[in-house]
Amino acid sequence: MLAKSVFTAIVPRLVFRVTKDVEEVRRRFISVAGHTTQSLGMGRSVGQIFAHVYFSREPQSLDDITEALGVSKGGASMCVRQLAQWGAVRQVWVKGDRKDYYEACDDFGRIVRRALLDAIGSRMERTDNLLAEAENLLGNAANGGKGKDPDMVFVRKRIRNLRKFRDRAQWIWEHSVLRLLRK
Repeated sequence: MLAKSVFTAIVPRLVFRVTKDVEEVRRRFISVAGHTTQSLGMGRSVGQIFAHVYFSREPQSLDDITEALGVSKGGASMCVRQLAQWGAVRQVWVKGDRKDYYEACDDFGRIVRRALLDAIGSRMERTDNLLAEAENLLGNAANGGKGKDPDMVFVRKRIRNLRKFRDRAQWIWEHSVLRLLRK
Protein backbone atom coordinates (compact mmCIF):
# COMPACT_ATOMS: atom_id res chain seq x y z
CA MET A 1 0.00 0.00 0.00
CA LEU A 2 2.85 2.37 0.84
CA ALA A 3 4.52 1.66 -2.52
CA LYS A 4 1.32 2.52 -4.39
CA SER A 5 0.88 5.83 -2.54
CA VAL A 6 4.53 6.79 -3.16
CA PHE A 7 4.08 5.89 -6.83
CA THR A 8 0.92 7.98 -7.21
CA ALA A 9 2.59 10.89 -5.44
CA ILE A 10 5.78 10.82 -7.57
CA VAL A 11 4.40 10.09 -11.06
CA PRO A 12 2.37 13.33 -11.45
CA ARG A 13 5.43 15.35 -10.41
CA LEU A 14 7.61 13.48 -12.92
CA VAL A 15 5.11 14.02 -15.73
CA PHE A 16 4.88 17.72 -14.87
CA ARG A 17 8.68 17.95 -14.75
CA VAL A 18 9.08 16.24 -18.14
CA THR A 19 6.44 18.51 -19.69
CA LYS A 20 8.11 21.57 -18.16
CA ASP A 21 11.52 20.44 -19.48
CA VAL A 22 10.12 19.81 -22.97
CA GLU A 23 8.53 23.26 -23.03
CA GLU A 24 11.81 24.86 -21.94
CA VAL A 25 13.67 23.09 -24.77
CA ARG A 26 11.02 24.22 -27.28
CA ARG A 27 11.17 27.79 -25.97
CA ARG A 28 14.96 27.88 -26.29
CA PHE A 29 14.94 26.51 -29.84
CA ILE A 30 12.26 29.01 -30.87
CA SER A 31 14.35 31.85 -29.44
CA VAL A 32 17.63 30.71 -31.04
CA ALA A 33 15.98 30.05 -34.41
CA GLY A 34 14.51 33.55 -34.35
CA HIS A 35 17.86 35.15 -33.56
CA THR A 36 19.58 33.06 -36.24
CA THR A 37 17.21 34.01 -39.04
CA GLN A 38 17.25 37.63 -37.89
CA SER A 39 21.06 37.71 -38.03
CA LEU A 40 20.86 36.33 -41.58
CA GLY A 41 18.51 39.14 -42.58
CA MET A 42 15.43 36.94 -42.91
CA GLY A 43 13.42 38.23 -39.97
CA ARG A 44 13.06 36.83 -36.49
CA SER A 45 9.51 35.54 -36.97
CA VAL A 46 10.55 33.23 -39.82
CA GLY A 47 12.86 31.27 -37.53
CA GLN A 48 10.48 31.34 -34.59
CA ILE A 49 7.58 30.04 -36.65
CA PHE A 50 9.67 27.28 -38.20
CA ALA A 51 10.94 26.15 -34.78
CA HIS A 52 7.43 26.27 -33.32
CA VAL A 53 5.98 24.15 -36.14
CA TYR A 54 9.00 21.82 -36.12
CA PHE A 55 8.63 21.08 -32.41
CA SER A 56 4.84 20.67 -32.57
CA ARG A 57 3.50 17.13 -32.64
CA GLU A 58 0.28 18.23 -34.35
CA PRO A 59 -0.06 20.32 -37.53
CA GLN A 60 -0.35 24.02 -36.72
CA SER A 61 -2.83 26.56 -38.09
CA LEU A 62 -2.10 30.27 -38.36
CA ASP A 63 -4.30 30.74 -35.28
CA ASP A 64 -2.17 28.22 -33.36
CA ILE A 65 1.01 29.99 -34.45
CA THR A 66 -0.20 33.48 -33.59
CA GLU A 67 -1.47 32.36 -30.20
CA ALA A 68 1.73 30.51 -29.31
CA LEU A 69 4.18 33.18 -30.50
CA GLY A 70 2.23 36.41 -30.11
CA VAL A 71 2.75 37.46 -33.74
CA SER A 72 0.14 38.99 -36.03
CA LYS A 73 -1.83 36.73 -38.32
CA GLY A 74 -0.71 38.71 -41.37
CA GLY A 75 2.94 38.42 -40.35
CA ALA A 76 2.57 34.72 -39.61
CA SER A 77 0.93 34.18 -42.99
CA MET A 78 3.80 35.90 -44.83
CA CYS A 79 6.39 33.89 -42.90
CA VAL A 80 4.58 30.60 -43.52
CA ARG A 81 4.45 31.37 -47.25
CA GLN A 82 8.19 32.08 -47.22
CA LEU A 83 8.89 28.87 -45.31
CA ALA A 84 6.72 26.92 -47.76
CA GLN A 85 8.64 28.42 -50.68
CA TRP A 86 11.88 27.16 -49.13
CA GLY A 87 10.36 23.73 -48.49
CA ALA A 88 10.59 24.18 -44.70
CA VAL A 89 6.86 23.65 -44.08
CA ARG A 90 4.10 22.03 -46.06
CA GLN A 91 0.37 22.49 -45.93
CA VAL A 92 -1.58 19.50 -44.66
CA TRP A 93 -5.26 18.67 -44.47
CA VAL A 94 -6.92 18.14 -41.10
CA LYS A 95 -10.16 16.19 -41.26
CA GLY A 96 -13.20 18.21 -40.27
CA ASP A 97 -11.46 21.60 -40.35
CA ARG A 98 -11.36 24.18 -43.13
CA LYS A 99 -8.31 26.04 -41.82
CA ASP A 100 -4.91 25.67 -43.42
CA TYR A 101 -2.56 23.61 -41.29
CA TYR A 102 1.20 23.25 -41.60
CA GLU A 103 3.82 20.77 -40.53
CA ALA A 104 7.59 21.11 -40.69
CA CYS A 105 9.85 19.33 -43.13
CA ASP A 106 13.22 18.16 -41.93
CA ASP A 107 15.35 18.08 -45.09
CA PHE A 108 17.59 20.76 -43.65
CA GLY A 109 20.07 20.74 -46.53
CA ARG A 110 17.30 21.51 -49.01
CA ILE A 111 15.79 24.18 -46.76
CA VAL A 112 19.13 25.97 -46.24
CA ARG A 113 19.94 25.74 -49.95
CA ARG A 114 16.67 27.34 -50.97
CA ALA A 115 16.82 30.01 -48.26
CA LEU A 116 20.38 31.01 -49.14
CA LEU A 117 19.69 31.05 -52.86
CA ASP A 118 16.69 33.26 -52.23
CA ALA A 119 18.32 35.62 -49.73
CA ILE A 120 21.76 36.04 -51.27
CA GLY A 121 20.54 35.98 -54.85
CA SER A 122 18.09 38.82 -54.23
CA ARG A 123 20.70 40.86 -52.36
CA MET A 124 23.19 40.44 -55.18
CA GLU A 125 20.56 41.52 -57.67
CA ARG A 126 19.80 44.67 -55.64
CA THR A 127 23.52 45.44 -55.45
CA ASP A 128 23.83 45.00 -59.22
CA ASN A 129 20.97 47.41 -59.79
CA LEU A 130 22.42 50.00 -57.42
CA LEU A 131 25.89 49.78 -59.00
CA ALA A 132 24.43 50.09 -62.52
CA GLU A 133 22.37 53.13 -61.49
CA ALA A 134 25.38 54.76 -59.80
CA GLU A 135 27.66 54.07 -62.79
CA ASN A 136 25.03 55.46 -65.17
CA LEU A 137 24.42 58.55 -63.05
CA LEU A 138 28.13 59.25 -62.60
CA GLY A 139 28.81 58.57 -66.29
CA ASN A 140 26.18 61.10 -67.29
CA ALA A 141 27.59 63.66 -64.86
CA ALA A 142 31.10 63.10 -66.24
CA ASN A 143 29.81 63.61 -69.78
CA GLY A 144 28.22 66.84 -68.61
CA GLY A 145 31.65 68.31 -67.87
CA LYS A 146 31.93 67.35 -64.19
CA GLY A 147 34.33 64.45 -64.77
CA LYS A 148 37.33 66.20 -63.19
CA ASP A 149 35.56 67.24 -60.00
CA PRO A 150 37.55 65.76 -57.05
CA ASP A 151 34.41 64.38 -55.41
CA MET A 152 33.32 62.82 -58.70
CA VAL A 153 36.75 61.21 -59.22
CA PHE A 154 36.76 59.88 -55.64
CA VAL A 155 33.24 58.40 -55.81
CA ARG A 156 33.81 56.87 -59.27
CA LYS A 157 36.96 55.16 -57.95
CA ARG A 158 35.00 53.79 -54.97
CA ILE A 159 32.24 52.53 -57.27
CA ARG A 160 34.85 50.77 -59.48
CA ASN A 161 36.28 49.08 -56.37
CA LEU A 162 32.80 47.97 -55.29
CA ARG A 163 32.11 46.62 -58.79
CA LYS A 164 35.37 44.59 -58.75
CA PHE A 165 34.53 43.15 -55.34
CA ARG A 166 30.96 42.38 -56.37
CA ASP A 167 32.16 40.65 -59.56
CA ARG A 168 34.57 38.47 -57.54
CA ALA A 169 31.86 37.65 -55.00
CA GLN A 170 29.46 36.75 -57.81
CA TRP A 171 32.06 34.45 -59.38
CA ILE A 172 32.73 32.71 -56.05
CA TRP A 173 29.00 32.40 -55.38
CA GLU A 174 28.25 30.92 -58.79
CA HIS A 175 31.28 28.66 -59.12
CA SER A 176 31.83 27.27 -55.65
CA VAL A 177 29.06 28.03 -53.20
CA LEU A 178 26.20 27.30 -55.58
CA ARG A 179 27.86 24.12 -56.78
CA LEU A 180 28.06 22.89 -53.17
CA LEU A 181 24.51 23.95 -52.37
CA ARG A 182 23.04 22.28 -55.44
CA LYS A 183 24.36 18.87 -54.42
